[in-house]
Amino acid sequence: MSDMITADLVDLDLSADSKEAAARALAERMVSLGRVTDLEGFLADVAAREAQMPTGLDGGIGIPHCRSAHVTEPTLAFGRSAAGIDFGAPDGPADLIFLIAAPAGADDAHLTILSALARQLMNSEFTDALRSAGDAETAAALIRGDEAAATPETPRAEGAVSASQNTAAAPAAASAGTAAASTSRTSTDAGAGASSDAGSEAGGRPFRIVAVTSCPTGIAHTYMAAESLENAGREAGVELVVETQGSAGFTRLDPEVIAAADGVIFAHDVPVREKDRFAGKPTVDVGVKAGINRPAELIGEVRERAARGEVTSGSAPSTPVERAGDAGEGYGTKLRKWLMSGVSYMVPFVAAGGLLIALGFAIGGYKVNKAPSVMDHFVWTQGDSWAALLFQIGVVSFGFLVPVLAGYIAYGMADRPGLVPGFVGGMIASTINAGFLGGLVAGLLAGGVVMGIQKINIPAALRGIMPVVVIPLISSAIVGFLMFVVVGKPIASAQKGMTDWLNGLSGSNAILLGALLGLMMCFDLGGPVNKVAYTFATAGIAVSNPSDSAMKIMAAVMAAGMVPPLAMALATTVRGKLFTQTERENGKAAWVLGASFISEGAIPFAAADPLRVIPSSMVGGAVTGALSMAFGATLRAPHGGIFVVPLIGNPFLYLIAIAAGVCVTTALVVVLKGLRKPAGQSAAGGTAPGAAAAAKEDRQPVAA
Repeated sequence: MSDMITADLVDLDLSADSKEAAARALAERMVSLGRVTDLEGFLADVAAREAQMPTGLDGGIGIPHCRSAHVTEPTLAFGRSAAGIDFGAPDGPADLIFLIAAPAGADDAHLTILSALARQLMNSEFTDALRSAGDAETAAALIRGDEAAATPETPRAEGAVSASQNTAAAPAAASAGTAAASTSRTSTDAGAGASSDAGSEAGGRPFRIVAVTSCPTGIAHTYMAAESLENAGREAGVELVVETQGSAGFTRLDPEVIAAADGVIFAHDVPVREKDRFAGKPTVDVGVKAGINRPAELIGEVRERAARGEVTSGSAPSTPVERAGDAGEGYGTKLRKWLMSGVSYMVPFVAAGGLLIALGFAIGGYKVNKAPSVMDHFVWTQGDSWAALLFQIGVVSFGFLVPVLAGYIAYGMADRPGLVPGFVGGMIASTINAGFLGGLVAGLLAGGVVMGIQKINIPAALRGIMPVVVIPLISSAIVGFLMFVVVGKPIASAQKGMTDWLNGLSGSNAILLGALLGLMMCFDLGGPVNKVAYTFATAGIAVSNPSDSAMKIMAAVMAAGMVPPLAMALATTVRGKLFTQTERENGKAAWVLGASFISEGAIPFAAADPLRVIPSSMVGGAVTGALSMAFGATLRAPHGGIFVVPLIGNPFLYLIAIAAGVCVTTALVVVLKGLRKPAGQSAAGGTAPGAAAAAKEDRQPVAA
């Protein structure tokens, strides 16, 4: 691998009068060395990145940069302008211009090198040395970090970027943080914590901040903001830890570090991954350039918010893929998260497709599935045509279920490289009628294959094309072979056997299944067990013409899932004195949530009193599920609550089944809460780990 920057890529007398001309002049040097294959195409990519956000920085620096398919290898060109060029920085023109070119599939080692450069640009010793460099070779050596460049006139900037891949790790580690690990920490100096003005709290320890930085390209601003915040943290005497979510990926901050933090700073121009990890803390949320230009102000602002007691509200849990892979987790936990990843991305397709199909049947009748394609026959004024349109859109949406399930299981395991083989395997599962079981297996196979490939030591020359060519090609071929030739047929047979078993359910067997599904739906209120039951039900109706048994199961699952929030709402209405004021307010919202089939509406009650609320909910859910199956209620829509009652078979009996379960749960909750011991004594109900551990017997509310 040739050096990322050489003397031929340095122009110490850059005469351009605009940022476009500067980028062109430096890009032409890259073209002449074969680093860029299409000058105009590359400049278009640079301009597109510049349009997202100006790349000028305080201190006379311009860093135009982009990822581009026209770049053959990571390259850096440097220009020095005597007149200065406007790159949109608040303090005026830039005299130091760095054009950073990264291939579309740049490997992590090279991105780490570029990240180290971005951090060094915040080092005044480094930039002063570049301004005083007398020739192109000296400037290139300074940027590479060559020892030979360290002279009395041009001192070597510690942590400068290495020129070769073999030394990439050293300069990255030498800079203010370790970019390769994507996290860096600054601590107080020996005496900094002694003064309360320097950031110490009353307890004697320094104020603690966790920060996340990210930008659209993830090469420069991400790491410059991290460096700037770290430097400001040292000056302020606070302990500051940064998670850089850059192009080389990111390493999650230790949950214990986040838990111990007194405040949070988000400096980002793209969504923060796993943002819910930081909920419940004083938070400052700004663009990434604010993290570069005014870090001290951000630190002061987050401390002020902490002093005022301002915190962010808890957010809905992120998707399982965003929580997967935490250190120390067992294989079983990881497997559950991988599977839940696929389910969480699949559910919107289920809801959209299922409701569209159900509406098509409601408007056009049960023969709508025999209608010709709306591309061949569509009459604007006929209801049957609109019904056929809705039905056919829904069928297409359902066609994505298995590929999306498999693709995002693989994504949860191997991140983006897992998507292609996952989708391919999922599509093969649909083609061979292996159904959801095939999708599960395909996703796990795809993720495993990609993870295996990523562990192979690849020659440096191939690393740039690994993410976009090699991994998708090899992994798709392997997964396709396994699905078509090895495991596909047995899985398809198992899927057919399960379908035949469901179709044969009747009498007591069906009722027992309804009770079991009801128990599962109410066990963890939107958690993994609840999702297993829901996925089992939606799998049965994810076809254009589902069986009667499958529609009965879907009806039972939705009915049971409505019971807990509706029961809590009713209980707070009939016996309000058993609940806190906060719970009574939550009870009002629970009416709407329960009617909409959002089981999570009961979570605040379950968190505060799990040993009374959860068993009561499970009993009521089992009653509703069993009655729904006994009454023969059917449902084609996978969601909607009472708003899809017109699409339900035997709707009156279906509502009776829901009402029965709600009454049973309400009665049990009221009785159990009425039997608890007075405050100050040991209560039978106790509390559960986690959020419920804060629930006292004086009925202090616990946030969900």
